[in-house]
Amino acid sequence: MFTKILIANRGEIACRVIKTARKMGIKTVAVYSDADKDARHVELADEAVHIGPAASRESYLVAEKIIAACKQTGAQAVHPGYGFLSENAEFSKRCEEEGITFIGPKHYSIGAMGDKIESKKLAGAAGVNCIPGVNDAIETPEKAVEIAKGIGYPVMIKASAGGGGKGLRVAFNDKEAFEGFSSCRNEARNSFGDDRVFIEKFVEEPRHIEIQLIGDSHGNVVYLNERECSIQRRHQKVIEEAPSPFISDATRKAMGEQAVALAKAVQYESAGTVEFVVGKDQSFYFLEMNTRLQVEHPVTECITGLDLVELMIRVAAGEKLPITQADVKRDGWAIECRINAEDPFRNFLPSTGRLVSFRPPSETMFAADTSQLHGVRVDTGVVDGGEIPMFYDSMIAKLIVHGTDRHDAIAKMRDALNGFVIRGISSNIPFQAALLAHPRFVSGQFNTGFIAEQYGKGFRAEDVPHDDPAFLVALAAYVHRRTLSRAVGISGQLPGHGVTVGQQFVVVGLGTEGNNTHHPVVLSAFNADTGVASVQVGERSYTLQCQWHLGGTRLRGTVNGQAFSAQIERGLPKNPLAIRVAHNGTQFDSLVLTPRAAELYQLMPYKAPPDMSRYILSPMPGLLVDVAVQVGQKVQAGERVAVIEAMKMENVLFAAADGVVGKILANKGESLTVDQPIVEFA
Repeated sequence: MFTKILIANRGEIACRVIKTARKMGIKTVAVYSDADKDARHVELADEAVHIGPAASRESYLVAEKIIAACKQTGAQAVHPGYGFLSENAEFSKRCEEEGITFIGPKHYSIGAMGDKIESKKLAGAAGVNCIPGVNDAIETPEKAVEIAKGIGYPVMIKASAGGGGKGLRVAFNDKEAFEGFSSCRNEARNSFGDDRVFIEKFVEEPRHIEIQLIGDSHGNVVYLNERECSIQRRHQKVIEEAPSPFISDATRKAMGEQAVALAKAVQYESAGTVEFVVGKDQSFYFLEMNTRLQVEHPVTECITGLDLVELMIRVAAGEKLPITQADVKRDGWAIECRINAEDPFRNFLPSTGRLVSFRPPSETMFAADTSQLHGVRVDTGVVDGGEIPMFYDSMIAKLIVHGTDRHDAIAKMRDALNGFVIRGISSNIPFQAALLAHPRFVSGQFNTGFIAEQYGKGFRAEDVPHDDPAFLVALAAYVHRRTLSRAVGISGQLPGHGVTVGQQFVVVGLGTEGNNTHHPVVLSAFNADTGVASVQVGERSYTLQCQWHLGGTRLRGTVNGQAFSAQIERGLPKNPLAIRVAHNGTQFDSLVLTPRAAELYQLMPYKAPPDMSRYILSPMPGLLVDVAVQVGQKVQAGERVAVIEAMKMENVLFAAADGVVGKILANKGESLTVDQPIVEFA
């Protein structure tokens, strides 16, 4: 067995590998870029090596720097995690040539399966069902349009070396095929150094279901059941679960056996995943094989009780698999939510900066420890006060729950999300909470188009009506009353002139454009010591008993005897007296006033924000990689104006209306902040 391994990655997956290595008594080496010098994975490892500038193409993607770090530290093996060099056949081969064990498949397996064009040919030869398409690399956008028309729209344009949603577009017409081809090529070149692109038929209403494999160097391969990964946004997975609520045991067995046959055909070792597109009649087609550990591997670990990272390390060390197919369990139900640094209320644009507060829910399950299941687990690579840089992907944590069944797992996940506190940057937690409450998700009746269908115009707070809005009003009033209790207890008040608090309040719900709502509330029987209060909102009555302190962001307690978690924020940028209550994906902003103050507040005029329609503003922090217009140029609505790169994704900004460019306010290569003006129209 190895005594020291190097993790050629960063973030949560580097931390995840370190935990298993520590459990096995193996020392670890971290590598880090300039942007990651204070990162959590650097702190957790036994030693760390600096490998270059922040840009991944100058650090984490440079194979020679990784190999040099191995030699410098005496690391006998490299675990690549996922992304970066994990599916780079040349890197795997170079490690072997240098006498360094690659904790993953052999280079010839990566070469065969990691290339999506070649893998489809091999899959077809092995008798695996394949989707109609053209598997040869396409050279020009004109040729892409010609091929797409021949296959028939819609089509999927994909980078051969792609993954994680990078270098992938769906086209429904000639224009989208032409533009999608160019974008895919650019993203693939920047992310993977390989700009080959191919096209295949897009199966409408598909489900994305994948089979987890593990193989050893002795010819043994088993499948570890399936994962349901159909909840996707822009082809990136948002929620994963195991098992799938859709397929039958017979389909599961057939998919698993095909996946194993394909793996054996390429002499596959280590962990890998065969992805399938599954039709509503449970017909399935080979999509691709990921020759690495998947982001969503924890849900498989929960239902099987296996540590996949440990199995990868043992297989790489030459050991036989300790299990046969008959030994693979399927216990309970696991769900994973990817917690991303993005703003769901601004069309999911990346959000970077400092984590002013990062307080995940309490863990009862832990990475590298499958003895404690049926609980909550958080895999992350960040800490409170840490920085979310713009150079890497947007995922900052994975929240995993394991329940006795799907209903139990959903309930655990909703509660865990309610208690997951992130401040300083925006996160997609409200969106995740909304998805988990959606009737189609709860019923299991969804496909990969679910998010696009339900939230095609974006995600807004009003898209997630709370099942009991009066409860949010009651919570706001309760928090305000708890705040006032501190003022009541301040010493030194003049006798007869101390602070007194009544029982009647008006909670003013702060709507857009001054469209506020007023909710009379009676709050009685308040006890500051026990946290108990009775709250009457209209005809609704609530008995609250809560654990919350002034300044706290997480509130836990019971309402009418039922446990709940919510988040509280006092003081908002546009209104320092406001109270924000967040629960089950809904955010409720309010002012809690006395009845007289509420009357006066209604007389306050609404101040409209300044008109910024003449400007193209940066919707996110990022790098301005292109300004496609010039001063004096006439621009039509929908015309490309600028391109911003953030978290490895290109974001194109288009003109909202016809106009003439008056000023260019930002230069190519400039780092932009949110809402920074780029172009002003005359």
